Amino acid sequence: MKMNTDANTNKPSKGISFFERYLTIWVAFCIGGGIVLGKVAPGVARSLDGMALYVDDAPVVSIPIALCLFFMMYPIMVKIDFAEVLKAGRAMQPVGLTLFINWAIKPFTMYGIALFFLGTLFLGFIGPDEVDHVRMPLGEELEVGEEYGSGRVVRNEHGDKVLEVPLWRSYLAGCILLGIAPCTAMVLVWGYLARGNDGHTLVMVAINSLTMLVLYGVLGRYLLDVGELPVPWLALLLSIGIYVALPLVAGYLSRRWLIATKGEQWFKERFLHFLTPVTITALLITLVLLFSFKGDVIVAKPLTILWIAIPLFIQTVVIFALGYALSRVLKLSYEDAAPSAMIGASNHFEVAIATSTMLFGLSSGAALATVVGVLIEVPVMLMLVKFCLRTKGWFQHEPNQ
Repeated sequence: MKMNTDANTNKPSKGISFFERYLTIWVAFCIGGGIVLGKVAPGVARSLDGMALYVDDAPVVSIPIALCLFFMMYPIMVKIDFAEVLKAGRAMQPVGLTLFINWAIKPFTMYGIALFFLGTLFLGFIGPDEVDHVRMPLGEELEVGEEYGSGRVVRNEHGDKVLEVPLWRSYLAGCILLGIAPCTAMVLVWGYLARGNDGHTLVMVAINSLTMLVLYGVLGRYLLDVGELPVPWLALLLSIGIYVALPLVAGYLSRRWLIATKGEQWFKERFLHFLTPVTITALLITLVLLFSFKGDVIVAKPLTILWIAIPLFIQTVVIFALGYALSRVLKLSYEDAAPSAMIGASNHFEVAIATSTMLFGLSSGAALATVVGVLIEVPVMLMLVKFCLRTKGWFQHEPNQ
């Protein structure tokens, strides 16, 4: 089933960039830098995170973090040509398969796998009695001592009201937020490296971005509630509005204006080239701040990242295998099968980090779990790219490929 879209539109012609190829190394440096910052100047990150928009005397949106996260998201959104969505009807099989895996399968397998490993198999290593202090639920009037989901309202060392929850459930929440965020950025690179159909990948990036506006909140609310870490609709809608809708609209409008005034060639060759390092730079700054809070946890329990990484790795491989196998059953061409499998396997970790930070706080275990998703993303996806290239013979091929 060939997908007749313009494969050259926004094609990542140079493949994976220097920043992207060594993203795992940069993340590791940021972990170390954040831990050092937390030890040397513990008040820096806390002061920056305290520069926030408040609702009912509770910090809701950290202004410095919101700025970083906007610049993580905007370069992704401005690359999307939503006109490609109109062409999706020409190849419903690969599009339907991708949507099915991303929204009907992946969120629930992530919940099940993370629950088994973090809540059962690794619970003894994490500590069944370990707790995490997360942000108070937006809009909820709770007093000290009241219970909310699996948590209880307490005051932290600064006298602020926080929700005390089991640490493993906080990690579970971060995994859930990763599981409901299908990739709309790096997957363009993975599909290109696997020599897949760039048109299909671009269409799915646009469709996923639009679908996320609705299903991200619905599935997030449901699975977090099942995981006994419920969040109010107001908080989820605010998060989606700030971290998905705002950069999406800004990207769409600025894309149209720049192409109309400067031309499409200038937009692709100059403007997008300038934006290439912006997302990763903003991401790395955010990670330094996050680990300046979580340094004590990492130093005290250095295997914490491993306990989180294992279920995330298994989830990635399982979803990829399912997408790849179903592509073969549906007799898709290799050029459609490879990106279809990788779109589900890869995560939109920028949105997950942004949402976990807003809902639970920069210092939460949920935020840490989403960062582990960044840590394993590049090496695991490069492994899957190589697997695709070695198994091209399992599928039929499009003409001239």
